[in-house]
Amino acid sequence: MTPVTAPPSPAPYLPQRGERYRIVAPNTPTAPKIVRDFVATVLWAAGHPRLVDDARLCVSEVVSNTYCHTDSPQVRVEVTVNHRQVTVYVTDDEPGRLPTPPPPRTPGADTGADESGRGLLLVDALAVRWGTTAYGARSPHSKTVWFTLAASGR
Repeated sequence: MTPVTAPPSPAPYLPQRGERYRIVAPNTPTAPKIVRDFVATVLWAAGHPRLVDDARLCVSEVVSNTYCHTDSPQVRVEVTVNHRQVTVYVTDDEPGRLPTPPPPRTPGADTGADESGRGLLLVDALAVRWGTTAYGARSPHSKTVWFTLAASGR
């Protein structure tokens, strides 16, 4: 039997305390909606209605990037929420060139299409901080893109 290992829970530069919620979705065109609705429900239940729209937009962009740019069979999402902030972690099984955050590009800069290239620009504009983490040392086996939204705003 082949052993299956899961990467450790991703963590930004400071550990965040709070309630944790997780969902695993197939990496399909419906994944962004599934995860958007999950994150919105968590934030409403946790008493952060003012963060719902920003969180839905950011997580939708990150999960859409996973679908468009990886062959990962699933996307794992963890939401950590406390009274001050919420951090969302989106993990896939294709590490790419990370762990350093890719520089946001100007929309349509290299494709000529105005509808592409805005995802990380939006995350950067809405989040108090965001970044990436790769797991597996010299031969990474997964990566996480994470972002934090604060109840008090940016």
